[in-house]
Amino acid sequence: MPRHFAFLDHPGPLPFAHRGGAAEGRENTMSAFAHAVALGYRYLETDAHATADGVLVAFHDRTLDRVTDRRGRIAELPYREVSRARIGGDEPIPLLEDLLGTWPDIRFNIDVKDFPAIAPLAAALRRTNAYDRVCVTSFSERRLAQARRAIGREVCTSLGPQGVAALRMASFTSGYGGLLTRLARAGIPCAQVPAGIGALKVTTRAFVRTAHALGMHVHVWTINDTRQMERLLDLGVDGVMTDNVTGLRDVLRKRGQWHENVSDR
Repeated sequence: MPRHFAFLDHPGPLPFAHRGGAAEGRENTMSAFAHAVALGYRYLETDAHATADGVLVAFHDRTLDRVTDRRGRIAELPYREVSRARIGGDEPIPLLEDLLGTWPDIRFNIDVKDFPAIAPLAAALRRTNAYDRVCVTSFSERRLAQARRAIGREVCTSLGPQGVAALRMASFTSGYGGLLTRLARAGIPCAQVPAGIGALKVTTRAFVRTAHALGMHVHVWTINDTRQMERLLDLGVDGVMTDNVTGLRDVLRKRGQWHENVSDR
């Protein structure tokens, strides 16, 4: 069965502010994260890229083009250039280590977006001793495997795409028992998944039940509609990632499942 990780210790479904709560502020900015923390969020979701000279930034895209006033691929630019970019024209891109240091009581779900980010992430976790308050995720099995090796000690991680696919298949057909046993023995404590992909439903009652039978959490992204939040919580999911941070807080409050972060107040 998956091992215990302090990251997952929370009295109820985990509310994640996706990119700090992108619907209510500029994504992956210090102001967005501060807004989520002020609302009472204990869990923040962000992304990790490294510049050409190995500086780790909290930023989603591989390029600066979509959300900043500059252009170019982060992995090909030195930090002195990336540091001049402004999200929405006026907010700098934060260093991931600054997020960990600014809120030492907050937990961070970190999506490793590219291979160059792995070594700087391992170094940042070592310097901040943040191992117990991060969950490392990726859409790449190879990146996840390399990140686990680079970090060099147990941290919370999620299933990769192949593991999620196996879990989904096992939820409605037989023949995947051996693979699921290997997943369980690997000690991976959570599956982070979409509610669906197009017409394909991923997060179903059977999927949640199968994950729970293996001792795994199910965290669903990125859910901004409050009615869908309610439906997924009724299925028994263990966490919801949202851009609509006020909406999720209100839903959980109504259900008696909101547990505000008060450790730094």
